[in-house]
This record gives sequence, C-alpha cells and structure tokens, in this order.
Amino acid sequence: MSATSAAVPAEIAEPRQLHPRRWIALAIIAISQLMVVLDATIVNIALPQAQHDLGITDADRPWAVTAYTLTFGGLLLLGGRIADYWGRKRTFLVGMVGFALASALGGLAQSGGMLFAARALQGAFGALLAPASLALLTVLFTEAHERAKAFAVYGAIAGGGSAVGLVLGGVLTEYANWRWCLLVNIPIALLAVVPAILLVPESRAQGDTRYDIPGAVTVTTGLVSLVYGFTKAADPTLGWSSWRSLGFIAAGVLLLALFVLIEARSKNPLLPLRIVTNRNRGGAYLSSTLFGAGLFGAFLFLIFYFQRTLGYTPLKAGLASLPVTVGVLVAAGVASQLMPRIGAKPLMILGALTAACAMFSLTRIDIHTSFPAHLMPSQIALGLGLGFTFVPLSSLALVGVPEHDAGAASATLNATQQVGSSLGTALLNTMFASAVARYLTGHVPPSPQEAGRIVQSAAVHGYTVAFAWGSGLILLAAVLIIVLIKVRKEDLPVQGAVHAA
Repeated sequence: MSATSAAVPAEIAEPRQLHPRRWIALAIIAISQLMVVLDATIVNIALPQAQHDLGITDADRPWAVTAYTLTFGGLLLLGGRIADYWGRKRTFLVGMVGFALASALGGLAQSGGMLFAARALQGAFGALLAPASLALLTVLFTEAHERAKAFAVYGAIAGGGSAVGLVLGGVLTEYANWRWCLLVNIPIALLAVVPAILLVPESRAQGDTRYDIPGAVTVTTGLVSLVYGFTKAADPTLGWSSWRSLGFIAAGVLLLALFVLIEARSKNPLLPLRIVTNRNRGGAYLSSTLFGAGLFGAFLFLIFYFQRTLGYTPLKAGLASLPVTVGVLVAAGVASQLMPRIGAKPLMILGALTAACAMFSLTRIDIHTSFPAHLMPSQIALGLGLGFTFVPLSSLALVGVPEHDAGAASATLNATQQVGSSLGTALLNTMFASAVARYLTGHVPPSPQEAGRIVQSAAVHGYTVAFAWGSGLILLAAVLIIVLIKVRKEDLPVQGAVHAA
C-alpha cells in the first residue's frame, strides 16, 4: 500500500475553453499513475528473491523500499513547484522517461548498492512525475463535473493499482524473474510518452520561479541520515550503542531542525510553516506519519512471512496480500458516506483503533498459522482501519487552508506518508533484527536437525516484534488524533484532496 498521489498546484492559469483531447490525455496520465502506484507494491513481492540473488543482508534489505520512498517523499514538494514553473508537460515527460531508465537500471542491477541507487532515482523522478500528472489534470479539466470524473478515474487507478502490483509482482517473479518487476515499467512508459508528446498540451504557472533548493537538500539529507542510522542499528556488529548509529540519527535530527529554520526564513519555502502549525492539520500530518511508519513498515514483513515461513510462491503471496486492499476499498466507500454526517475525528479514531488491534493480532502468528482463520481476517481489519483513517485525513489536509496553499497542504500529507513509510521500515527492521539475534542467542539448537526449526522460529519471533511495534505506532497516532484534532464536520471542505491509500 502506498500513498502516491501528489499536490494539485496552487496557482493555475485556467484555459478559456475545454481542451479537445482532454479525455485522451486523461488515459495517458492514468498510465503514468498506474506505473508509479504499481512500483510501490510490485517490488515488495520480488524482494525475497532479489535479496537472495544479490546477496543483500537483512540489515540492508529495507533500502530497497526506503531508497524509493525517501527520495519520493523528500522531493515531492519541490517536484510540484518545478512542474508549475518549468512546464507541466515537460516535467511529466522527464519524470516518465527518467522513471523508466531508473527502472531499467534496477532490473539490470548486479549488486544491492546498484539496486538501491536505482530505487532512489525512481523516487526522484517519481517526485517529478506525480505532481505533474495531477497538475495537468487540473489544467485540462476546468469544468467541475468533468473534473470530478477525471479525478475519480485517477483515484480509482491509485487505489486499485496497489492490488494489481501485488498480483503482477507475483506473476512476474514466479513465471519470469524478479527483475521484470522493474523492467515492466519500460513498456508502460513507452505507452504514455509517445502519445503525450503529440497530444498533451504544455502549461505553466505565472509568478516567482525561485526554488527552495536548500530546503529540499536539507530535508532529504536529514531523512536519509535518520534511516541510515536506524539501518546501522540493525547490524549485529554495531547495534544501538555504536557511534555510527547514534551519530547518523543525531545528524538527521539536526538537519531536520535546520530545515525548519530554513523554511521559517525562506521567501519561497518548500513547506510553508503556516500549513503545519495549525492544530488540526498538524495532528493530521503527525498521525499520517505514524500510520505510514506502523502500517507500511509492517507490510514488508508480512510478505516475507508468507514466502519464507509459510512457503507461499510469489504469486500466492501476492494474492494472500489482497485482503488488505479489499478492506481499504470497502472502508473508503463507507467513510466517504459517513464523514459528512459524523465528521472526520470519530472515523479516524475508529480506523486507528481497528488497525492497531488488527496489527496486534498478527503478533499471534507462528510457523503454521492458518490463512483463512487468522491471517485473512486480520488483513481485512487492517485494510478497514487504513481506509477509515486516510479518507478523513485527505480532507483534514485542507481544513482552513487558503487557496494558494492548497497544493502544498495536499502534497505535505502525501509526503508524510512516504516519510513515515521510510522511517517505519527502517525502525521495524531494526527491531526485527534485534529480536531475531536475541532469540537465536537464547535458543541453542539441541541437534543439527533442530537448527532449521530454531531459525524459522527466530524469524517468526522477529516478525511478531515488528508487528507489536507497528501496533504501538498506530496507537500513538490514535492518541494524537484524540488530543490534537478538534475539527467539526462543518469545517471540512466539500471536496478533499485527491488521495489514494
């Protein structure tokens, strides 16, 4: 699961008449959105095989995920401004071509480092592609009814693309090779680039074109330093007491503090602080970050549990992950109907508590846990909690926001999910690795025949510890929602930000 939608630009010069090829352009833009969303889940299915083939350690494994989400989340706001002022079509094309080339680099990777670098490049180009796509939609569809239809198509692909990624990743990994989970982006990009050159119109916003490069560099470097520190802490030879672990974590915190100072003094801030200092929006962004850390960080371990412990094939593991998507889609539909009646806060509390309980139920797994009796209900409940939470969050992101800040507010919500996913994946992997090491130290196999079972039990113990931490992070999000968010249902915008959970 992943949240990959981006900001609608704040100031857009609307065309005087409807563009004659706008519906064809929608199909082209939808293909690009599908590619970005697919990549968030398709690689998770391929990762166990990629880790084995490339000799990636368990401690370094999260970089296959976090290298993408860090650069995507860290550069998303900058990407939106580049699209506005450099040209939305131009940014769209560069993002699409760059994303395809980075995918080719990852598909041909001969080492873990090469794969991680390719994933980081995918995230950087995705940070150009995603906001440019939504900006083009906003320019092309200026009539309210048509715009609602266009965003519905875009949102449906964003919501359903993750499920497609799970199944497609399983098919490609099982019947071709894990590398095709990245190489598949090349033909998808070709389907969009060529007609986009011919059919999609160019547009730019007017105004100050200066970019907050210091802010973008500082926040991205700070996040990378934090994640790297958590990753080093997962290394058995270093641990939490290592100066490298603590040093990088401390440097990350200092750089993020410096980012706040830069934004406070910048004339063209990447993130205007007035957006996050509002009580309701600040609570929404904090809870979004914790949800991203707790939920998305734990999804990776579920995939490894399916394949390495239960012995599922990649395709079966992809299909076994679909109940989460089902839960999300059901809850999103119900939440959109209930929110105008009962408001955002009750739904968010319900969603957070449901997701936390579902995540905690996964701590009861063992080597032979039943899928229909335990794993499927837990995943459905997890998806329900996710859907009930993120639908109201998309509206809270715009509560009290002036029109010229709407794009930045929406993009900030999406960035917090990506950042939370990055930090959560690194943190939970550290807890997993530490738990496995402690279990193996305390359970010496009595015979060589028992060694395999002990190793399997150690891995399952590590998964349960990661799920327990994920549940705790989501519970903390519930507490912040209760304490910080005071919005009334009358305060919510009629149409929230375009968002996909």
